[in-house]
Amino acid sequence: MSTYVYGIAASAHPALPDGMGGVGDPARPVRILKEGALAAIVSDAPEGLRPKRKDLLAHQNVLAEAGSAGCVLPMRFGSVAPDDAAVTGVLVERAGHYQERLTALDGRIEYNIKANHVEEAVLHHVMAESPEIRALAEANRKAGGGGYEDKIRLGEMVAAAVQAKEAEDGPALQRVLEPAAEAVSVGPESSGWLSNVSFLVDRRSAENFLAAVEQVRKEMPHLEVRVNGPLPPYSFVEPGPAEPAGSTAGGVDTGAG
Repeated sequence: MSTYVYGIAASAHPALPDGMGGVGDPARPVRILKEGALAAIVSDAPEGLRPKRKDLLAHQNVLAEAGSAGCVLPMRFGSVAPDDAAVTGVLVERAGHYQERLTALDGRIEYNIKANHVEEAVLHHVMAESPEIRALAEANRKAGGGGYEDKIRLGEMVAAAVQAKEAEDGPALQRVLEPAAEAVSVGPESSGWLSNVSFLVDRRSAENFLAAVEQVRKEMPHLEVRVNGPLPPYSFVEPGPAEPAGSTAGGVDTGAG
């Protein structure tokens, strides 16, 4: 029976509630594997596991329960090792890395911020900033819409201005929020978002970070800003290998979606 890994904690971490269930149908009982100063939160791994909503939520619920009692290094959904011995072997092999990360992330949470342009608002913004675009738009209007080439030229100018604004606004958003966070992790580019960034925040400073987000929304009203969190610090378990040896991790991100 292969072993599903939810997270890594200190061996002194308080025990989980009796009978707590994890992934699978029926839910597999969650248990603790200890090795030296470290512990892994695990269950048996169900066959054919897929990122269904029920199992994604079960994974997150185990981490939330464990995280409420102390620092846990969260594993991504789908982290599976061949057996319990493989998991405890990794706890020995990577003890230094895991202990350093537990110390660094103690009392910290993650907020993932995604941003995109509000179409109408950003069009108004680029028009206001470009006399050339305004002049051509006005000329086309007076000409009853303008000729084909003028319409194409205006569309190309607006598209280029919006693209330039995207390249400008992503870094600007990150610069404004960085002072309210302890660390930043830039996520992969995702369709439909001009910015996808995770911020590591001290729990005690979470209100300050969220206030900074609200300030961004006021100062950059042409942006749609989505906040996901607080989350376990998925994006900050690295540097260093963060999943059990022999993992067949499916790469599904339960934290920063």
